[in-house]
This record gives sequence, structure tokens and C-alpha cells, in this order.
Amino acid sequence: MTRRVRIWIFLPALAGLAALLVWGYLGIPGFGDYHGPYGFVLDRLATPLRHMDNVVNATTYDIRGFDTLGEEFILFAAVIGVVMLLRDTDEKPEMRDEVESDLVRVFGTLAVGGAILVGLWLVAFGFVTPGGGFQGGVAIAGGAALVYLVAGYRAFAAFGDEQVLDPIKGVGAGGYVVIGLAALVSGLPYLTNLFSGGAVGTVWSGGSAGFVNWAAGMEVAAANLILYAEFLNQYIVPIARRS
Repeated sequence: MTRRVRIWIFLPALAGLAALLVWGYLGIPGFGDYHGPYGFVLDRLATPLRHMDNVVNATTYDIRGFDTLGEEFILFAAVIGVVMLLRDTDEKPEMRDEVESDLVRVFGTLAVGGAILVGLWLVAFGFVTPGGGFQGGVAIAGGAALVYLVAGYRAFAAFGDEQVLDPIKGVGAGGYVVIGLAALVSGLPYLTNLFSGGAVGTVWSGGSAGFVNWAAGMEVAAANLILYAEFLNQYIVPIARRS
């Protein structure tokens, strides 16, 4: 199939996608135009009942916790699928340090620590301020991936070791399930909050939902780092080595 034929096949699909995007954009309600009843109900009940200031996380990890379990395992399965597609049997690429600037290494390393610290803060205070396990996990993985940019592949290899990341990913995903099963063993509905909510506005608010939050953070951070490592191994590092 020639390039011209592929373009003519692609153009109708592109036009259809553009039409759907325009249609969806025109149907977006104005800012603050909300008529659904559930948001107002949750806004009134989340803090007094769940002891959580962040209503979004109260909904995600407590009120709607079982649905979030499915979302976490979607990520779990997606990472497994991508790794299977990317992985081959070739010999691992040679590790080389490409960053030669001492200034980039020094200040970049400080930025790595800051990014990981922000990620941990997002997970820990997810029930107090905007954040949570998913957001914090992505930030932690991004901070670790920054090591490759500021220090080279050799330094990043320690963060991308699948023998370490796979158990962390499994513990994070499995921990979410186990916390829910603990409620069933206690004779309560799945993922029922087993502990008291704690003081509102503190890191201890949320009760057992806080453990669910940390489990999600572990799984998301490890899953994203596995993806970064596979992409680097299969594409970025071999290309840099050939050049």
C-alpha cells in the first residue's frame, strides 16, 4: 500500500474524529454549571461522615472504593500487556552515562529528590489536600524517571529494576484487595472503613481508606517505572548507542 493510499484512508477517520471532538466540546456545560444531585450530597456528607477534607478522594477510595479497585487493575493489566509487546530476547543494551554537565547532574539530582518528595506528600495528604495515590504514584515515578535525564541510564537502572518493581506492583494491587477482604472477614461490606476516621485535616484522617490510598500509590508508581524502563531498554538506549 502506497503512502498516498494510506493518507486517503486516514483522512476520513481524521475527519470523523474531529467532528466528534467538536460535537463533544460544544456540549460541555459552562464552568460551575452543575445540576447533578450526588456531588452536592457528597460535599455535605464526606467530611462529617468520612473525616476527609478532599471530597474527590473520599469518593474514590471510600464511598466508591470497589469501582476504584477495577480502575487499578486496568492499569495493572495494561502494564503487563505493554511490557509483553515491548519485550524481546535481545541482549540488554550497554549502560552508558550520556550526561556530561556537572551542573545538570547536581541541580537535576536535587530536582529528583524534590519530585519524589512531592509525590510522597500527594499520597500522604491525599485526604486533606488535592492529591491521592494515583497522582502521587505518577509524581514519584516521574521523579525517578528524571534520574535518566540528569544522570544517565546507568543511574536510572537501579530505579528500573523489574525484580524490585514487580513485587511492589503486586503488593500495591493485592493490598487493595486484602484491605477489602478484611472488612468481609469482619462481617462488613467489602472495603468498609474498619478504623475511626481520625482527626479531620490531618494525615491520619480517612481510617483504613488511607491504606487503600497508599496501596494505589505503590502500584501506580511501580507500574509507571516498569513502563519507563521498558521504553528506555527497547527504544531510547539502543538508538543512542547506535548513534
